[in-house]
Amino acid sequence: MSRGYFAIGIYHGKAEVNTGTLWRTAHLYDAAFIFTVGRRYTMQASDTPKTRFHTPMFHFDTVDDLRAHLPWGAPLVGVELDPRAVSLPDYQHPERAVYLLGAEDHGLPANVIDQCHSLVTIPSIQPQSMNVAVAGSLMVYDRFTKQNARVGVDA
Repeated sequence: MSRGYFAIGIYHGKAEVNTGTLWRTAHLYDAAFIFTVGRRYTMQASDTPKTRFHTPMFHFDTVDDLRAHLPWGAPLVGVELDPRAVSLPDYQHPERAVYLLGAEDHGLPANVIDQCHSLVTIPSIQPQSMNVAVAGSLMVYDRFTKQNARVGVDA
């Protein structure tokens, strides 16, 4: 069993289905919790595995509210198209981390990016924003594979 934990959430998510999809992925990879910032989530009929019974969800009104409630020692990691961001293949996930993604139509605003402890970008052939649930799923899977590679477990 590996050490550490992670949480993942969406800033001002646009479509509830994306939050629901990310929640399901987070549950599959044993997230400590998921969250939203600025938008609340409504339960969906598509939640067939009933993730709400296994992985808690929190809502924060603002990023300041989120930062005030970060678990001790868990940095806020922004996932964003930004020239300062580390490319995901080169990124070393911290033992404890809280990942924050922006919605597809606006991403993370500059004032939110400035509050993140580090930034990660997911490279693609086209320099465009990807679906937030897909981006979050890629982050979670990358964390899982790199963590298991460090401890010698097959991913």
